[in-house]
Amino acid sequence: ELPWKEEGVDIALECTGIFTSRDKAAMHLEAGAKRVIVSAPADGADLTVVYGVNHDKLTKDHLVISNASCTTNCLAPVAQVLNDAIGIEKGFMTTIHSYTGDQPTLDTMHKDLYRARAAALSMIPTSTGAAKAVGLVLPELKGKLDGVAIRVPTPNVSVVDLTFIAKRETTVDEVNNAIRAAANGRLKGILGYTDEPLVSHDFNQTPIPRSSTR
Repeated sequence: ELPWKEEGVDIALECTGIFTSRDKAAMHLEAGAKRVIVSAPADGADLTVVYGVNHDKLTKDHLVISNASCTTNCLAPVAQVLNDAIGIEKGFMTTIHSYTGDQPTLDTMHKDLYRARAAALSMIPTSTGAAKAVGLVLPELKGKLDGVAIRVPTPNVSVVDLTFIAKRETTVDEVNNAIRAAANGRLKGILGYTDEPLVSHDFNQTPIPRSSTR
């Protein structure tokens, strides 16, 4: 019922976290918008995009576009760099993730008993599809990555810890140098690299959305 056609809206940003399937997000198209960008994983989206990784695949035929999750946006650039430089046979990531608005402030009822617990009082193990979603962005890594999440009571900034089996012999220096080169080169402004003894709070409001530390 939104007047997108009358208002001349070209692109609708679907950021409610509710209308995340293609069918639901496409209601913006029916209302007159020309394109929809969903700020979350979107089931059935025409394309899932992580900027800097596969945004060059975007065409005029993609009407409902998913920007993936924050964790996938963190993991995908790093995974791409490592896969291009060394090769990834298999990988497993753990994300230490700030708690989110869908978690309760007090213990309550939930079909997932982990998610039933008060967000600000515990470190809460839970599932995540972020690693598998990398396969939507990088088809060459489809089925090669998996992961888990631990929600923690911090207001912002999350960590992805990626462990992977390389396709060939490598070294710590080669891995670090590959990330550093990408951060200073084609992924500058998207991926960062630092050796400084920083903590999560230091990355709050950083202009670089994804940062890698040794």
